[in-house]
Amino acid sequence: MEKKRKFKIVDVVFCMSFFMVLTIMTGCGKKGDSALSAYKASMSEFYDKLAQYDSSINSINPDSDSAKEELLGYLDEMNEAYKAMGDLEVPNEFSGIAEIASEAKDYMQMANECYHKAYDNEFDEESLSLASQYYERANKRTFIMLQVLHGENPTEEGVSVTTEDSFKFATISDDEEETETEEITEDTESTE
Repeated sequence: MEKKRKFKIVDVVFCMSFFMVLTIMTGCGKKGDSALSAYKASMSEFYDKLAQYDSSINSINPDSDSAKEELLGYLDEMNEAYKAMGDLEVPNEFSGIAEIASEAKDYMQMANECYHKAYDNEFDEESLSLASQYYERANKRTFIMLQVLHGENPTEEGVSVTTEDSFKFATISDDEEETETEEITEDTESTE
């Protein structure tokens, strides 16, 4: 049973190498907007922390007596980083990722709780499986956010992108719109 437990710790080692490569690119955009610059700096710091946790978790010796405590410690720290990221005020330029950031924070919280359930006492395979699923969901959201921050269209299945430019297209000409507005006003007055 102890061998299985050590093996499962190795399964929990996360693959976030893409964060290290893409973190370098987060410093793009408008220079004059201090709120935007502060947000980008905070997000860059967040992704740097994730890369550090990835490295630290990958360096855990699964045969060590302290492997479980090290893993849970790094997961607790990662959870705190997700909480701080999820609590950041998202500037208008990136308002579309505000909900995704909150979801990532919540999923990481649930993952961390389940990892603790899996390892704190008697090993619990079901909690480990659930933790891995929550962690994967948190990771997918942070990757989508990273793509948006880099000005890329997210490539995850089930993700739709609406750019700011799409709101500039009018489907009704200005003349027709005025007529339609007048008609709506008349209808509203007759129902009162």
